[in-house]
Amino acid sequence: MVSFNKLTRTLAGIAAAALIVPLAACGGSGNGGTATAEGIPAKGADDGTEITLWTRSPLERQAKNVVEAYNKSHKNQVKLEIIPNDDMEGKVGGASQTDSLPDILAGDVVRIPYWASEGIFTDITKQIDGLDNKADLQQGHIEAGTVDGAEYTLPFITDVSVMVWNKNLYKEAGLDPEQGPKSIDQFVEQAKKVAALNKDGVAGSYLAGQSGGALVFDLFPSVWADGESVMNKDGSEATLDNDSMKGVLDAYKELANTTNGLGAGSKEETGATWTAPFANGKIGVMPYPNTSTTALFDAEKDGGFEVGVAPIPGTKEGKTSTFLGGDAMGISKDSKHVAQAWNFLYWLMQSDAQKEVFADQGDTASNIQTLKTAYKDADPRIQTINSVIIDGNGQTPKSPAFNEAFNAAGSPWQLLVQNAVWGSGDLKADNKAVTDVLSAQ
Repeated sequence: MVSFNKLTRTLAGIAAAALIVPLAACGGSGNGGTATAEGIPAKGADDGTEITLWTRSPLERQAKNVVEAYNKSHKNQVKLEIIPNDDMEGKVGGASQTDSLPDILAGDVVRIPYWASEGIFTDITKQIDGLDNKADLQQGHIEAGTVDGAEYTLPFITDVSVMVWNKNLYKEAGLDPEQGPKSIDQFVEQAKKVAALNKDGVAGSYLAGQSGGALVFDLFPSVWADGESVMNKDGSEATLDNDSMKGVLDAYKELANTTNGLGAGSKEETGATWTAPFANGKIGVMPYPNTSTTALFDAEKDGGFEVGVAPIPGTKEGKTSTFLGGDAMGISKDSKHVAQAWNFLYWLMQSDAQKEVFADQGDTASNIQTLKTAYKDADPRIQTINSVIIDGNGQTPKSPAFNEAFNAAGSPWQLLVQNAVWGSGDLKADNKAVTDVLSAQ
């Protein structure tokens, strides 16, 4: 790599390290702070208390559905605050230092390991282990908030990555509109067919080149589908220097070098408008968050383009995977209403609640049994989305330094993708830059 890229990686490491500072005052003991769940009833308490909940703006619709259903059926009332995604880290950091965190804190599942290790949450191991249906719940969201055997979090809202394609554009390009890509090679082939239409503003695919979070959501599943990994088991070392990752990056580089291969703005996309080009009918095929597909299906009913949905394939045909993302939730160290907060968590884990607030709304439940039983009359595409969870091939990566290494602006992962797709990347060197941040935590 040229010296400029070395300097850029160094600066990114410094910036990433700076992002660790806001929660330093929590102590990092992972002991759950001052609140305690000792002695609370198995189902918590429903006595008319107001409890507060913070969550991120990308999952606002789902969160509002959950809170509305709980408030209608309980004496307790949840006061929901939606935090802009980019403001969440600073908001939590400041509140943690002033002991003003909400009763329930929901956050990006890949950030949960760091928060849990810093003592943000109350230890609810006994309550989680006491759930009759614990084995049916999204285990990645529980594992993300587990530190030294103590459990702090449960799933709040599940978001998974799937492949979507524009059936109208596929028909125009001479492709079978009912067949999405079953390998990365087919993904490139189909995207290039759409690109070759040379329609104004239309491109084969799209990539959020400046959004580390969107990039892991899009690209990691293909690596997992091939049986490869992105990190070692304890999240201290990157393993991105493998043939599958190279194959995926080479595929996007080929599209970047193809006229209309990647949509305009892909290199600069920060994630703020990541899903908009496809939703506007301008993209042929791309990985996509399932929490945004409901809007696509609704638009289709109102005369919009037809949407195809399939699991994300690997470089080899036959295997698929997904990024098991979304938000996990826990009771904060500052909660004065632990029993009431647990009542909300307990309620949401039940199959009836999961059906009401997720399945009946066309969203993805976090309860596997609900996924298997409550969607029989649902749109077949929603059943396809559910299948990527039920088949057990999805993963939730875990590392206390995940945000700094992957999600943060200017992260070494983001630079790795930029170098590989739009530059002359050195995968081995860029992989080491990710490891340097992971191992520094």
